[in-house]
Amino acid sequence: MAVIQFQALPFHARFSSSRSRSPLAFPNTGKSVNGFSNFSSGSGGHALTIRSKKNAKPGVTLCSAQPQSAQEEKEELGIVRERSVSVVLLAGGKGKRMGANMPKQYLPLLGQPIALFSFYTFSHMVEVKEIIVVCDPTYKDIFEDAQGNDQAELKFALPGKERQDSVYSGLQAVDSNSELVCIHDSARPLVLSGDVKKVLKDGLLNGAAVLGVPVKATIKEANSESFVVRTLDRKTLWEMQTPQVIKPELLRKGFELVNREGLEVTDDVSIVEHLKHPVYITEGSYTNIKVTTPDDMLLAERILNLNSGENIVLPFHL
Repeated sequence: MAVIQFQALPFHARFSSSRSRSPLAFPNTGKSVNGFSNFSSGSGGHALTIRSKKNAKPGVTLCSAQPQSAQEEKEELGIVRERSVSVVLLAGGKGKRMGANMPKQYLPLLGQPIALFSFYTFSHMVEVKEIIVVCDPTYKDIFEDAQGNDQAELKFALPGKERQDSVYSGLQAVDSNSELVCIHDSARPLVLSGDVKKVLKDGLLNGAAVLGVPVKATIKEANSESFVVRTLDRKTLWEMQTPQVIKPELLRKGFELVNREGLEVTDDVSIVEHLKHPVYITEGSYTNIKVTTPDDMLLAERILNLNSGENIVLPFHL
């Protein structure tokens, strides 16, 4: 009778048949399960001894189990650890559609620069370790003056020609111990911290996640002459927002592919899509608008006045 002994997990051990590869879990009780016996050793950890059945068929593979770390257990449950997230805040756009004499993200919204709204939201979250602001050095003082003593570490990176270049620049400044990269457009000032927490959890569980909302309007595809080609099924359509959350190693692999193939992407999770990695959509809020036109500015002011700071972290009190 063959006896195999190995270290077991605190709660169960697994092994699989070489034919079915179906895992079997044994609770660490010391009782016999289906003809197999398992028991705990004395002090100094748990050991598991498995004795095969007398009539067991050949071809059974026993796999040694490794203890699961607390970090791995939290990751499986989608628990984002404190100070484990690097935020890349994109604040280097020109904002030409706004028709202003400065980039839209620095225009005053109820008296404060638009970019500071999401900056404050992230800096007050315990999950956030650092905020990497990708901006023209001319505007660094806006964020430096707003930083508090007990908030996330503040870093800066230079913007690139295209969005993906700016994200790549910010990625170079990400702490090597960070578990998630959270990329956000500073022109979205009204993102809710509750929605951020949801997409962080989904990013941890799936490797990549993005905030989005179901499309409300009817969407039609048109040809180059503006004639309708077909009507798309809006039940399957989502409007993408930010933050977009990606594990750093996955994002780096995506950039390696994008740079090698010379690909262009319009949002961050598209980089991961090129790796054929699934991206999860976390349902967000319709109030998480992107301020790109004067009408958007008026709408954002209206939302803030109605909200009165109840769900949005404000850089001031209304």
